[in-house]
Amino acid sequence: MPSFDIVSQVDKQEIRNATEQANKEITNRFDFKGSDARIEQNELQLTAFADDEFKLGQVLDVLRGRLTKRNVDVRCLELGAIEKISGDKAKRPVTVRVGVPQDKGKAIVKLVKDAKLKVQASIQGDTVRVSGAKKDDLQATMQLVRKSVTDLPLQFVNFRD
Repeated sequence: MPSFDIVSQVDKQEIRNATEQANKEITNRFDFKGSDARIEQNELQLTAFADDEFKLGQVLDVLRGRLTKRNVDVRCLELGAIEKISGDKAKRPVTVRVGVPQDKGKAIVKLVKDAKLKVQASIQGDTVRVSGAKKDDLQATMQLVRKSVTDLPLQFVNFRD
């Protein structure tokens, strides 16, 4: 029975490379000279540091630009609250989301079932498996999910015939 999986994945190496490039650009930029602006990475948890909230926004813009150039979808970034540290300095945690969250998976399954396509969708951990009798139904499901879910970067993998 043909099937495929709906997942949300990112390439950790590309994120590491983008973070390093962003840090390099920040150290070379004139408007950041003498400031403590940087991005630290711990696996899929990034932390942006800057002297004030305005520069923090600029640091995150540099990071988004680098991620985009390395073909990493910036919709996977989840920004945390801005935290004040000593003096006027600020930091902001950024989490890289991986996997389809449970509530979003349920919404995708409901969307597929409401569309009355001849496919079955089931949640399996942080992926959604869709299976059906015909390839055409599966491709229609892909188009439906692509069009409907815009706040999360989704990939369609494991296409089995």
